[in-house]
Amino acid sequence: MEVGVCKQEMLQKRNAVLVDGVILNGPIMDSKAGEKFVEEACKIIMEDVVQKADDVTEKVCEWQAPEMLKQILDLEMRDTGECHQKILQLCRDVIKYSVKTNHPRFFNQLYAGIDYYSLVARFITEALNPSVYTYEVSPVFLLVEEAVIKKMIEFIGWEEGDGIFNPGGSVSNMYAMNLARYKFCPEIKEKGLSSLPRLVLFASEECHYSMKKAASFLGIGTENVYFIKTDERGKMIPEELEKQVQRTRKEGSAPFLVCATAGTTVLGAFDPLDKIADICEKHGLWLHVDASWGGSALISRKHRRLLHGIHRSNSVAWNPHKMLLAGIQCCALLVKDNSGLLKKCYSAEAAYLFQQDKFYDVSYDTGDKSIQCSRRPDAFKFWLMWKALGTTGLEERVNRALALARYLVEEIKKREGFQLLLEPEYANICFWYIPPSLRKMEDGPEFWQKLHQVAPIIKERMMKKGSMMLGYQPHRGKVNFFRQVVISPQVSREDMDFLLDEIELLAKDL
Repeated sequence: MEVGVCKQEMLQKRNAVLVDGVILNGPIMDSKAGEKFVEEACKIIMEDVVQKADDVTEKVCEWQAPEMLKQILDLEMRDTGECHQKILQLCRDVIKYSVKTNHPRFFNQLYAGIDYYSLVARFITEALNPSVYTYEVSPVFLLVEEAVIKKMIEFIGWEEGDGIFNPGGSVSNMYAMNLARYKFCPEIKEKGLSSLPRLVLFASEECHYSMKKAASFLGIGTENVYFIKTDERGKMIPEELEKQVQRTRKEGSAPFLVCATAGTTVLGAFDPLDKIADICEKHGLWLHVDASWGGSALISRKHRRLLHGIHRSNSVAWNPHKMLLAGIQCCALLVKDNSGLLKKCYSAEAAYLFQQDKFYDVSYDTGDKSIQCSRRPDAFKFWLMWKALGTTGLEERVNRALALARYLVEEIKKREGFQLLLEPEYANICFWYIPPSLRKMEDGPEFWQKLHQVAPIIKERMMKKGSMMLGYQPHRGKVNFFRQVVISPQVSREDMDFLLDEIELLAKDL
């Protein structure tokens, strides 16, 4: 009864409108309290993330087993909301128990570090919450994306082109595969798979696993991805590609695409693009270059030779969130064709979104060349960072990372117990650590079996200690080895020395 009286008084006092028992006047949110929460949360982010980003005395990770972490975080969602102080404490806990990918000794993935301009750009876009499909709802970010794509195309060496930012290199590779298929057989868009011959595409044995996923997703089938042999460095062998293309012709299949890799995930290998392009031109095949990892070498005048011939490709995947630190996710698919092929392939002409009688130039409504509707303004963080650092600043990042990689390689050669798999040409340094107990052991199956167990033990110890984070894996018949990746500009020569010292320390009893 009291609640009813209260509501009546409120209605009279505010001249409020009541619909289905809900008062509609005024906002439902407490803006002042919300602003205060954001202010306090940003302070936590500054203190616990940003200001500690280059502090090597901090742990890379405060390791907890899954069941223990579930209890610490109190993950249950309840009927009633909890107070701001408890939510702020939860924010602190989330930061505390997460992996600090901006830590100078996080070497685990093909991304790392923190760029302050990119971070601010992400704060801005998160606060504005835009979606990039039409100029009317996202004017600034569409123009930014256009400018960034144009500049990236220049570095590839094309005179013109097109492109779009996607949620990951895997999606860019799928876009390219579908685009190549559409170019080969445009009727696929309306008639579907039933109208097609057996399509075959080619990629190296070292290609990213997204090629198989894309073939599966697009209905091409993983059995129709022909994997081309690579040499001892992990590079596609052009002569083997030629053989496989001729094989498909004899089988009566229809080859349509070659995917070359510029910077393989494990070994960091760059396929010989010029020779592969010769074969593609000879047989009329679309050449896609997955430069998700290695594309950033194009920024460096010293190292862009790694991608010699990339200008002859039809499409390129390039992830600035890797070597250039644009922040996940920041991934572009770039296309040499400038005739609107992307839009022809993906357009669905949604009349409620892409009206042709708008009051401005609708060519800026680029969302119809995407398979997404809602799309993040990922180009903005790369653009703001590029504006702040300039091309020379980005080039310095690439050059420094590769110089540090070279330093580490030379140090590995000097130290007893460390053994390189191969001389790297990029920022992937692959090596074994042979502990004292195995150094005098005869080379043979038992030796390699024992060595296979070393890297996982060291990884467990470093994770639980929180001193650093380094990846390992077996690969093509080789037992577990470490893969160290140098990216972050926060990384120094001292961190390279620490990495080797720490491995020795963690494995001294093995």
